[in-house]
Amino acid sequence: MRSNNHKTILVTGATGFIGNYVIEEMLKYKVNIIASSILYEKENNHAWLKKVDYIQADLNESIEDWFSFFGKPDMLIHLAWEGLPRYKELFHIERNFFNNYFFLKNMIENGLKKVVVSGTCFEYGMQSGALKEDLETKPNTSYALAKDSLRKFLEQLQRKIDFDLKWIRVFYLYGKGQNPISILSQLEAALERGDNVFNMSGGKQLRDYLPVEKVAEYIAKISMQDKLSGVINCCSGEPISIRKLVENHIAEKNKSIELNLGYYPYPDYEPMAFWGDTKKLNKALKSIYQGSSQEL
Repeated sequence: MRSNNHKTILVTGATGFIGNYVIEEMLKYKVNIIASSILYEKENNHAWLKKVDYIQADLNESIEDWFSFFGKPDMLIHLAWEGLPRYKELFHIERNFFNNYFFLKNMIENGLKKVVVSGTCFEYGMQSGALKEDLETKPNTSYALAKDSLRKFLEQLQRKIDFDLKWIRVFYLYGKGQNPISILSQLEAALERGDNVFNMSGGKQLRDYLPVEKVAEYIAKISMQDKLSGVINCCSGEPISIRKLVENHIAEKNKSIELNLGYYPYPDYEPMAFWGDTKKLNKALKSIYQGSSQEL
């Protein structure tokens, strides 16, 4: 399945919500792909399975040389992370952070030179408005703190070992395969059941949403360009109210349902209005279009 003339990219968390779409995007490039996830049963429905090398692996395990275990890939796109969307649970700090850091450190110490990791907009904490990558991070949930700490630890590791790090800070997304407790998944279920009323928050909060297909496209293009590294927002840069997001989805489905606004309180771990600044993202995307991508 592999071509000796093409470089190899490992994608962890391949059967997750984002990972599934990232694999499809990466197949558009002339690369060999190794896909990995903790469970094998899930990916039997994925169309890309026969087009990649699949290696089942639990990254929480202790392996002496993960880099060799995965066949010494040229790049890692690390999307694996357990327990979402339970953002406040301590296992993000007590388990996920340490296990992910030691996995990545093992890969890097054994020879990996190009690392791409998915971060989160929650690293910004309760800061409002258009959020730029150079803002001081102020995580206020276990999940955000774990991700932010992972990035900082990797940046410290760069002082000792030379490797390229791209930290893609993902904002909100939606699409087929999303977690059933997400708002649009719940709305879709209500519409399919023929419910008369949909319970939600007041809907005034402003958020930055992209379809998962576009998020996957951006992750692939950020990974494949070589001009910009470090933290890069993955977002639309265009805030939309949750109410408008819901109303648009109802209109697209050509259905009707009464919105019971204010049924749920606003989340206490997010500001009322925030979205991503896209200047750095646009530079990364522009470099791809100008032909400055890596020769992979």
